[in-house]
Amino acid sequence: MPATHPVRGPRRSPADRVRDRVRESAGDRPALEMPDGYQRMGRVLLLRLPARYRPYAAVIGTAWQRELGVATVLNQVGPVQGEFREPRVEVWAGGETETEVLEFGVRWRFDAAHLMFAAGNRTERRRVRSLVRPGETVVDLFAGIGYFTIPAALSDPTTRVLAVEKNPRAFRYLVENVVRNEVAERVDCVLGENRSVELPAGVADRVFLGYLPDSMPWIPRAVELLRAGGGWVHAHTVVDVREGTSEAVRQLTVAAAECGAAPTEAPRARVVKPYGPGRVHVVVDARLARSH
Repeated sequence: MPATHPVRGPRRSPADRVRDRVRESAGDRPALEMPDGYQRMGRVLLLRLPARYRPYAAVIGTAWQRELGVATVLNQVGPVQGEFREPRVEVWAGGETETEVLEFGVRWRFDAAHLMFAAGNRTERRRVRSLVRPGETVVDLFAGIGYFTIPAALSDPTTRVLAVEKNPRAFRYLVENVVRNEVAERVDCVLGENRSVELPAGVADRVFLGYLPDSMPWIPRAVELLRAGGGWVHAHTVVDVREGTSEAVRQLTVAAAECGAAPTEAPRARVVKPYGPGRVHVVVDARLARSH
């Protein structure tokens, strides 16, 4: 007789297997209602579970730790906070929160308990590399751990980047990541407040303004840094989803006019990701020049 093989059911997801463990401790309803989304950042996993799951933190954390083989499981307990946009998280399993992410050939090391690494910005980090042209001088006024600085520096050996960051913790990782990605010879890292720190005026071909919820107040600083003939500014902001990208373009145009500059061609804007209920994160690409 021909050999028979057991019929296997559909492959169950890690979230379903975690639900089995939650069901054992908390019952059917909490298990069935548990959101299954997560963000993996190297050896650290970030969950976004409501406060009602906190009594089962150890069970959930350990289950995810086993299912995905991560060292540490964090749960986000609130929105980012403070000027440095620090995540609000609790450790649900493990303890070591320093991690490394490999993305599009870039290695990012950071502390996931204290520094943001938004999965929704993945496409934008990749796009930066295609924007920068050989020989350009680029200024990144909100460099963080090198989100835009390193892709810009990797775009071409002739590119030069001036990376400014105020947060000492982020700055330490910025310097480390620049070395780790072998672009230290073409990146200058500056620790300080980007509105007041001394920077060379009129040298930039391109300025990145990656601050949320609104980088438009830094348009005057960006214009000051651009070459006399103008250059590109990439400004990030958050707008109402009903207003869309046109509102972001309007805000940039107004901010530029207030410091004596204007777009030399029609600005382009794109949605980066959702940003809370009814709001979206938008980036505006504009070539600006002084009007007088």
